[in-house]
Amino acid sequence: MGFGTQPPPARHVSVSHQLAFGTYEDALAMVGAASEPRTAATAVSAARIQLFAAMVRDGNRSYWDADYARQRWGGLLAPPALLMGWLVPPPWQPGGRVPAASLALRVPLPGTTFINAANDVEFLLPIVEGDWLNVVEQLVSVSQEKQTRLGVGHFIQTLETYRRQDGAVVAINRNTLFRFTPGAPP
Repeated sequence: MGFGTQPPPARHVSVSHQLAFGTYEDALAMVGAASEPRTAATAVSAARIQLFAAMVRDGNRSYWDADYARQRWGGLLAPPALLMGWLVPPPWQPGGRVPAASLALRVPLPGTTFINAANDVEFLLPIVEGDWLNVVEQLVSVSQEKQTRLGVGHFIQTLETYRRQDGAVVAINRNTLFRFTPGAPP
């Protein structure tokens, strides 16, 4: 496509990441459920590693020096804070590929919003430039209704297992979300 030419018409695909609504008992019935593997849209790349490192002003040699990183890690090392970012699906792609909603969004509960309450990540292997990652989410638990300063809601615990293209587990993320209605009375 040259300068001044029009791009092909885009196929509009509506992506809905709306919350599923239901009862505590509905949510309990989902405990143990796992998502299908979700694969990153792109490989771990030097450009994203270095853009992130630049944004947070991190001069770690493993992010910037390709020769050093190749000898030490097998390639430029991905910063730990980028783990979940590698698998955030773009909101639109040519051809209409629709990204799957997170398992936590599909847990049927009352509550109109959620926040991340806790996150515990264990890195088992380095994630380096060129790796293709996928993740499987599993619903571990749903708490009974709790009253907090934010409102009334439920804590949802998930376990995300991150693998690279050869099937090796590179990271495990234990995540706790609080699903609630802001300011709702007890």
